[in-house]
Amino acid sequence: MTLRSVDAVLKSGSDTESLCRRRLRRGWQGKVGSDGVKGQAMRLQTPNLNRTYKVLALSRPLLVILLNLQVCSLSFAASLRPNILFIVGDDMGYADVGFHGCKDIPTPNLNALAASGVRFTNGYVSGPYCSPTRAGLLTGRYQTRFGHEFNPGGASSGLPVTERTIADRLKAAGYVTGLVGKWHLGAQPQFHPQKRGFDEFYGFLGGSHDYFKAAGVLRGTAPVTELDYTTDAFGREAVAFIERHKGERWFLYLAFNAVHTPMQATDGRLAKFPDEADEKRRTYDAMMLAMDEAIGRVRRKLVETGLERNTLVCFISDNGGPTMPGTTINASRNDPFRGSKRTTLEGGIRVPFLVSWPGHLEPGVFTPPAIQLDLPATALAAAGVQVNRDAKLEGADLLPFLRSEKTGAPHDALYWRFGQQMAIRLGDYKLVRYDSNADTLTGARNQPVTAARLYNLAADTGETKDLAAAMPDKVTELQSRWDAWNGANVKPLWGGDGARPGTPVAKKGKRARDASGNR
Repeated sequence: MTLRSVDAVLKSGSDTESLCRRRLRRGWQGKVGSDGVKGQAMRLQTPNLNRTYKVLALSRPLLVILLNLQVCSLSFAASLRPNILFIVGDDMGYADVGFHGCKDIPTPNLNALAASGVRFTNGYVSGPYCSPTRAGLLTGRYQTRFGHEFNPGGASSGLPVTERTIADRLKAAGYVTGLVGKWHLGAQPQFHPQKRGFDEFYGFLGGSHDYFKAAGVLRGTAPVTELDYTTDAFGREAVAFIERHKGERWFLYLAFNAVHTPMQATDGRLAKFPDEADEKRRTYDAMMLAMDEAIGRVRRKLVETGLERNTLVCFISDNGGPTMPGTTINASRNDPFRGSKRTTLEGGIRVPFLVSWPGHLEPGVFTPPAIQLDLPATALAAAGVQVNRDAKLEGADLLPFLRSEKTGAPHDALYWRFGQQMAIRLGDYKLVRYDSNADTLTGARNQPVTAARLYNLAADTGETKDLAAAMPDKVTELQSRWDAWNGANVKPLWGGDGARPGTPVAKKGKRARDASGNR
């Protein structure tokens, strides 16, 4: 193992100093000097594993033994660090996978991934929209902390360069990092994936893309000239990345644009759904099938390369399915939840959510609420990467919970803010203000955000029985907690309608679209 910083500190003693200098020449990085400790001393610091070792006043033979043992120990610890694979679907419906009971779309590979790991029945994302969720996923922070509340649109909008990504952190820890697929965190050079911690990039920078046209697809910064179908291409590129780096530690972020609009599928896959009368649903089914097949190819490559048991795989959708008029409707289904992409109802923020690490995590079901912010925290913990508190990461390391080393929920509460919409989940109770278009389903503009409504999700998964009038104290409690959380948020860097976020606003003028022009 090559350590990124090892400080060998000596007070005196030529034999020990000579030994340390030889160690440094053999790959240890650092310097020999004095730290004011009496006698011979050597301090070995390994920041990535957050460990400090000191040997004082030892005989040379014993010091040699301890040094060799330490090198072996650190090398062994490094060898246990897993590869990390994040897979993200785009605009998937909660009900559209076999492990949630879907019957009309075969998803055998996703089902197998779920069977190999842990399925989260209360898995959430921190935003009901594409780009904000991705900003949270890659930083491990609520995106409202740094103004990335809406989809970027203008030339200057993108994931703020003040934020470090999980790719930045893993790259610093010696991982090879790659992104395949959709970026949607800024199109200008300063926001390019290879400026945000990724060694390799194959995909597109925007929020959506034609599935058959190469224009706009990049390898690094160079345009791709040939493309068959994006989902197939992203699967192949992911497989190739694993093959290239099978002898190294790697992090791969595989972000499909399936099943986001435009609704486009290959003829061969469309032919597999002859009994589906709804043409849009038939296309959606075929697009889901393509993504499932691509994920299957990636998982087979892990088996083929002997990496399956040393790869932590996390799968989510970026938000709920767009079922509400006025959104990018794709025929997805969010049963048993109400609401859609672009709402803070369960249908917009509760998503398929899987974590698999064969041989390290027992297959099962995890019922306490978790959020995609937990995935970078979990991956960094698995990789032995310590993060300073100054980074203000807000996700929880899920590993102790998934190994039954800890009980209860990883968070006491989860929070959302999306323009004037808001939500907080505390235990089984959820307080929410949401786009009333979810009720009217007209798609008309200028519809207001609802008043605060209180639901008991344990008894009312579909959020149909408002308890606010019957439980005013609970409303006050949740609102107070949300207000305290919101106090650390910042004004959106773009988008919004200028009103104070998280509160109802009187109907006025043309309702603002998000900065990308999508609704």
